[in-house]
Amino acid sequence: MEKKVTIQDIADALNLSRNTVSKAINNSDGLAESTRETILQKAVEMGYKQFSYVKNYLHASASTEQAADSLEDSGEIALLTASFINSSHFASPMLDKFTQEIHQLGYHLVTYRVTPQNIELMTLPRTFSKENIRAVMCIEIFDQAYSDLICSLGLPTLFVDSFPAMSGKAVNADLLLMDNLAGIIQFIGDITAKGIRKIGFIGDYTHCQSFYERYLAFRIGMMNTGLKIEDKYVICPKDGNLDIMADMLEGLDDYPDAFICANDFVAIDAMLILRMNDETSTQDIRFLGFDDSPESRSFIPTLSTVHIHTQAMAFSALQLLITRIKEPAMENRIVHVATDLILRESTQI
Repeated sequence: MEKKVTIQDIADALNLSRNTVSKAINNSDGLAESTRETILQKAVEMGYKQFSYVKNYLHASASTEQAADSLEDSGEIALLTASFINSSHFASPMLDKFTQEIHQLGYHLVTYRVTPQNIELMTLPRTFSKENIRAVMCIEIFDQAYSDLICSLGLPTLFVDSFPAMSGKAVNADLLLMDNLAGIIQFIGDITAKGIRKIGFIGDYTHCQSFYERYLAFRIGMMNTGLKIEDKYVICPKDGNLDIMADMLEGLDDYPDAFICANDFVAIDAMLILRMNDETSTQDIRFLGFDDSPESRSFIPTLSTVHIHTQAMAFSALQLLITRIKEPAMENRIVHVATDLILRESTQI
């Protein structure tokens, strides 16, 4: 009887850890593409057959170049964004993977920058032509009226995050979000079990749906543990204004034991503000960010955060857009992709 090949067998053959091989097999984030490809090639070579992702790997790899050459142009997918998406933004690696995948289906991605003037005058970017576009993906489009304008075009549309649905009205399109609740609620439960009682929130929760959900997670976590929310510890600087954040932090007569922050950069800004003010009493404040940005790993102390699985976001975006192109009349969908709480030095107790 032929011996069943295991993940450990592949790891031993490549002199890698079992965890590294498992990440490649399950298409998880956090691996260099060259490492992932080496592992998958070895898995197929050794006859590993437990996952369809691996079984189809060689066929997909061999046919990708031919397919790209032979596929007819399926059309343009327009990316509308109101900000510059740099390498620290969670969407950057997501877009890299998304672009690769749509290219294999014959589509091409074209980015259109939405300027403040476009939003003010309710106009589309100058080179945007509806006739050339099969679908629209929006990133960092948080103005509700402008979102309504995009939805009125009648094109298959996906928003990755959106304006905050504080009134209960969500964007009139498919919506992709990361899970903004679980990690924060888990964190609050964990630290309260260790005696932490005073917890605050920093971030403009009126900025976007993700920030709003993270604020709701803070409130749910506090409710679950029976802790009172003290209004003075809720720091909500409009549009993330650092001067307003500094004034609000400096105006506190005491500090909480921990701050939940809307993202990593809000957490880092808050820590730097307190550090510059030589607030020695703040050394015991725990900070939790969100996004697992490169800066969260290089900042001192390293920042506890919530990791977003960007490849899973990319595949979800692809599935939502392609099915919307094929079935334009289906009901709008809201999809949340799982996230993971990562504890580092900034929350050590």
